[in-house]
Amino acid sequence: MYEHISYEEILNRMMSRVSNKLDKREGSVIWDAHSPAALEIMALYIELERVINESFGDTASREFLIRRCAERGIKPYPASKAVCRGEFTPESVDVLGKRFNIGEINFCAVEKISDGVYKMECEKAGSEGNHFVGQLIPIDYINGLQTAELAELLIPGEDEEDTEELRRRYFDSFEDKAFGGNVKDYVTKTNAIAGVGQTKVTRVWNGDIKPSELIPSAAVKAWYDGAVNGLDDEPKRWLETVFNAAEEKKLTAGGTVLLTILGADFGEASEELVKKVQEEIDPEPYGGEGMGLAPIGHVVRVRSAEGVKVNITAKFAFETGYGFGNLKESVEKAAEDYLLELRKGWGSSSATVVRISQIETRLLSIKGIVDIGSTKLNGAEENLTLDELQIPILGGVNVD
Repeated sequence: MYEHISYEEILNRMMSRVSNKLDKREGSVIWDAHSPAALEIMALYIELERVINESFGDTASREFLIRRCAERGIKPYPASKAVCRGEFTPESVDVLGKRFNIGEINFCAVEKISDGVYKMECEKAGSEGNHFVGQLIPIDYINGLQTAELAELLIPGEDEEDTEELRRRYFDSFEDKAFGGNVKDYVTKTNAIAGVGQTKVTRVWNGDIKPSELIPSAAVKAWYDGAVNGLDDEPKRWLETVFNAAEEKKLTAGGTVLLTILGADFGEASEELVKKVQEEIDPEPYGGEGMGLAPIGHVVRVRSAEGVKVNITAKFAFETGYGFGNLKESVEKAAEDYLLELRKGWGSSSATVVRISQIETRLLSIKGIVDIGSTKLNGAEENLTLDELQIPILGGVNVD
């Protein structure tokens, strides 16, 4: 904004206000008096530009963006710890509260799932704990322990929210108001739960029935007036009760909500994560009673997005010295990176399309591949379109 205002320009402007009858050459008393002031004024312009940038959400640095977000009731999502399933033998051994090491990471047994099976929480917050499976080494001696293994990831750990993601949430808060169980409210509350990467909200009302369809129309009212008086007492009371409730819009209050989620690693959510979200949003023993974050009257069900395997086959042409054998790892990584991009955009899309052109473009960028063609997705030479609640998972890449 003030890049054009230099020390020289400021000094020239100051000196132009001094009479030409006085000596204004460099080294003169006038020049020496104005030069330090010009330097200080230039520093003020630099600081003024910084102040202006820090005042607006689109240019603020993380420190000042957090302060702007606080005005909207928004806080950065903190880092969370990964939770994995640990398996131990013999099953009778008690490892609750014991610490174990794998690689450079420590895990602690925090909850018993069943005999010989425990929830293992990473001691370090962040996504680093998501990538470990294999043999665990006890930090302290455990009498009778034979084997200890980290079997699978249950709840992904998350790094502290990225600055640009926080900035996006800040601006989103001006577009959609999260209030009283609307879609934005459910997305905001669910995504704030540790381990959740993305959320889609689906209204489910006894299948495909819309709440507005339960309000009697004029034709229904005419039918009701003619039919109700001809009924016996018990059917009449029942019909009157239902009709009056429908007419007063009591049958349209609340509803059933489906929350479909991804893990923080943008993969399918584990059963453990689905259970955790269900308990926080709407505990099943008290469905619709407002005992969780969901409003009273909203019966909420939580499930994971369905992963669909994407098997890629294609014909490749390679440079001399290259072949599929020594490029397979790079090829699979390029394909997985593309599918990961699609999964990251899943929350804001109505449907996900895996495009052959995108796959071929990314594979052609790999050194050693000169051409690619006849690409098929799950056996068909056409783009793969997934349902709204499905996500693409790489099955494999093979030569046709």
